[in-house]
Amino acid sequence: MTPEQLAAARDRTLADIIGPGLRVLFCGINPGLMSAWTGHHFARPGNRFWPALHASGFTPRRFLPAEQQEMPALGLGITNVAPRATARADELTREELIAGGALLTAKVETFRPAWLAVLGVTAYRVAFGDKDAQVGPQERRIGGTRIWALPSPSGLNAHWSPATLAEEFARLRAAAFADVGADGAVDVVTGDAVTGTASAAPGGVALAEADG
Repeated sequence: MTPEQLAAARDRTLADIIGPGLRVLFCGINPGLMSAWTGHHFARPGNRFWPALHASGFTPRRFLPAEQQEMPALGLGITNVAPRATARADELTREELIAGGALLTAKVETFRPAWLAVLGVTAYRVAFGDKDAQVGPQERRIGGTRIWALPSPSGLNAHWSPATLAEEFARLRAAAFADVGADGAVDVVTGDAVTGTASAAPGGVALAEADG
């Protein structure tokens, strides 16, 4: 992949991995250039989304970005707040994030996932006008869909280590699959009961890197 090819991917959009009946719809900030060029969400090698999914028990093994179509069979989907690809998330305007929040709300109302997981609490605050939001489950709902603000999995988010990132993903998984018993297709993550407070690791950081 050449710099020219990456540059050509700027402002492209990326197809959602989505459908009805999802347990969790993960929502990145916007596609990165590598994701837009490959057509795969979270394709940048330094992004920790796919490792965190596996480490938290959402997937039976570590998926490659090219295996994203396997997600709906596990009750999982992927979308973005803002559709256009950039090299850095801070290239997006506040207006784009707010407009993306409105589009995301409409998308959730259509597909009605059990949980919407926004990957980046700073982006969540802007998109949904909730300046005091912290990582963790939110009071806000979209219809029957509950919302969880997750830390950004970007490799630039030094506030969250791979271990603490996976722990927060696991808290979401425990909530999303809490009704699945020992004989179900997915084992429930053990741990503390889900509350409205974030885990001990620090909260979100300023937008720095697009999600792929």
